[in-house]
Amino acid sequence: ESRWPFLFGAIIVPSLVQVVVLPFLPESPRYLLLEKHNRSKAEKAFQRFLGKDDVSHEIEEVLAESRVQRNTKLVSIVQLLRTRAVRWQIVTVVVTMGCYQLCGLNAV
Repeated sequence: ESRWPFLFGAIIVPSLVQVVVLPFLPESPRYLLLEKHNRSKAEKAFQRFLGKDDVSHEIEEVLAESRVQRNTKLVSIVQLLRTRAVRWQIVTVVVTMGCYQLCGLNAV
């Protein structure tokens, strides 16, 4: 019973390792390209991750995916529930998640 503080203290070790290693990890190429708009750093990050010199295909793929996401139409929850094609799936997911919360499975 007197050793329980060591269990809480054990969390410190992974936290310290993460704090020490974090500055040496490269930034995400997607973040650099889409948020920072820095294509040269994104290319360097892709080259480091993939280990190849020509990463133009990956850059174009990320930019194309970004364009598709910007053109995606968002719908509200009410509009989603009014659509017959997805209503049954939404009800099923909501009922399943409600059952998980009520049965105590998350606690186990």
